[in-house]
Amino acid sequence: MATVFSRPRTPAAKSLHLVRLNQIVTRGELVEATGLSQPTITRAVSSLIGAGLVHERTDLTRSQGRGRPTIPIELSNHPALHAGVAVGTSTTYIGLFDTRGRTIRDADVPTPVAELTESDFIEHVMAGLNRLTAGLERPLASVGVTTSGRVSEDGIVDAPNLGWHGVDFAGRLRYQFSVPVVVSAAVPAILGSEIQSADLPTGTMALFADDSIGAAVADEQGVAQIDLPGRARDLTTAAVLRERWPNVRAAAADPAARGLLDDRARRLADLTVDVAQRHQPSTIVVAGSAFIDDSAAPKLFASQVRTRLPEVQMRLIPTHREVVRAIARAVALDQALREPLALYS
Repeated sequence: MATVFSRPRTPAAKSLHLVRLNQIVTRGELVEATGLSQPTITRAVSSLIGAGLVHERTDLTRSQGRGRPTIPIELSNHPALHAGVAVGTSTTYIGLFDTRGRTIRDADVPTPVAELTESDFIEHVMAGLNRLTAGLERPLASVGVTTSGRVSEDGIVDAPNLGWHGVDFAGRLRYQFSVPVVVSAAVPAILGSEIQSADLPTGTMALFADDSIGAAVADEQGVAQIDLPGRARDLTTAAVLRERWPNVRAAAADPAARGLLDDRARRLADLTVDVAQRHQPSTIVVAGSAFIDDSAAPKLFASQVRTRLPEVQMRLIPTHREVVRAIARAVALDQALREPLALYS
């Protein structure tokens, strides 16, 4: 089975991806875009129609002379819901999304990680998800979770900033909700979100700098987390602020912290360049409080990166809320978009 945030591989997944991007598309356009044969696309579309994921727009039928008329297809309003959970150190975002990616309900659940055991943390998340689904007469089809740290292929989480080691988040949620569950590190989910919403080119790298530091790269297969050198641990918010300020925003407002924050921006730039030289990305996407909550950091960071990598394009995701919602939506929809017929059969 393909890994989390793999690019669409099956004919059905490729077709569904293109329908989502183009809203209304014909079978002939799918053939041209995918390079697959007409019979293969016909079977894939028929399967997607049978699963209730797409439907024909007979009102837009176009006649083509003596041949069969062309009937465009578009996404259906499938009743299934997909839950996305973005784990945080103080609050955890939970969203319910439909197959179109529209937010049906969402909420921020208090999860003060320093005060909760691993088991209690997961209980808080499950209770929050139960509250969100209450009263919705729509089936929950899948759950996706993003978290800091590293996640094994079977969903086991190691997140030092959360104090988690070997936490089976996926297993607990599968038992509770009896649906497929995937767990991903947060940084790959940033790129996963972009793969789902556009034709993200290969060679895109993401860097997240906040309570944890992480990086990922998108290649021909999908998204992979990058192993960072040990010095990255010294660039987390806690390591830099040393409990003298509660968060980056407070530090940025204090002139006494300026030197520390500027040094962090430069060291993040050096780390990014070192990693980029190994992976050769054409674009680097950055996110996290190190950039969002310190208005001076992005310019300093970008200037230092461009000095050594002048051809690389850079982009900042400007708000924490945007990051959280994007990664929650991405991990929620991953299974539906990666293996649609397996999930909806």
